[in-house]
Amino acid sequence: MSAQIQSQQKTTDHHLSSAELARYQSEGFLAPLPALSPELAAETLSKIEAYEKQHGDFPSKGLKAHLYLPWMENVVRHPAILDAVESIVGPDILCWSSRFFIKDPGDGGFVSWHQDVTYWGLDVSENILTAWIALTPATRENGVMKVIPGTHHKVVQHREGAASNMLLRGQEVAVEVDEKQAVYMELAAGEMSLHHGLMFHGSEDNRSQTRRVGFAVRYMPTRVKALDGLPRDSVMLVRGVDRYNHFDLEPSAGYDLEPAAVERHRKATATYAQINRESVEKHLALMAAQQ
Repeated sequence: MSAQIQSQQKTTDHHLSSAELARYQSEGFLAPLPALSPELAAETLSKIEAYEKQHGDFPSKGLKAHLYLPWMENVVRHPAILDAVESIVGPDILCWSSRFFIKDPGDGGFVSWHQDVTYWGLDVSENILTAWIALTPATRENGVMKVIPGTHHKVVQHREGAASNMLLRGQEVAVEVDEKQAVYMELAAGEMSLHHGLMFHGSEDNRSQTRRVGFAVRYMPTRVKALDGLPRDSVMLVRGVDRYNHFDLEPSAGYDLEPAAVERHRKATATYAQINRESVEKHLALMAAQQ
C-alpha cells in the first residue's frame, strides 16, 4: 500500500454515521461519499489511460484488474472506502471482484435495470455491496448510475438477452420499473456510491462529449458462502481476518503485469465466467421455489 494511502489511514476516519447507516439499510444506497482524493483519482485515471494506450482494452472487460495492477489494488484497499464498507459488513472484509465501467462519448454503452448478486453464485440473503468509485465526474449527461430506492429487500426474476452491452449476459429484471422513482447518483471525481447487491440499478448511455470512467468493487463479509455445487472461487482479503475459508485467498501482485499474477487473473476470470453461467440455473430454481 502506498505511503499516501497509509498516511490517510492514520489521520482520517471515514466510517458511516448512524444516520448514514440507517439510510443505507432503509434505501439500499448512499451517495455521494468521500473515497479518493482528487489528486489520487486523477493519478489513477492517468495510469488507466496509459495502460489502454500501451496494451489496448483491459482483458475480461476490466474484471479483477486489481489482481495484476498494484495501483488498482491500492484503490480496492483504500482506507476511506474500507471504513465505509466496514460500517455495513463488519471488520472482516473480502473483495469478491472489481471491474471498470468505462463509457466513451457516443459509444452507446448502457446497463439495464438489474440486481447484482442474482448471477454471482453467492448467498443472496447476505450483506454484499458495491462501492462504485468515480475516476471522472459521473453525471446524468454522461451516464451516471441510477437506482430505485428500497428495492434491495428481495431477489426478483430476471430475463436474459436484453440489449444492455455492458453486462455479461444482458440480464434485466423481469418486473416493471417505475422510472419516476429513479435516483441518479451523481459523483465528482474521487467520490463513490455504495449500493446493496439486490438494489435495482442501471445506467443510460453517455450523451456528453467527455469520457466517464468508474471502478466498481464488490465487497462482502468473510462469512459469506458460495451457493452449493459451484466451482470454488477466489477472493482477496482486504481487512481483518478470514476465519471461514470459504474461498481461496488471492495474493497481491509484486509489480504491474507480473506473470504469476496475470496467470492467477486468467484463472480467476475463467472461474467467474463458469460461475456466472451455472448461477443462471440456481437463480431459476430460487425463483421457482418462491412461487
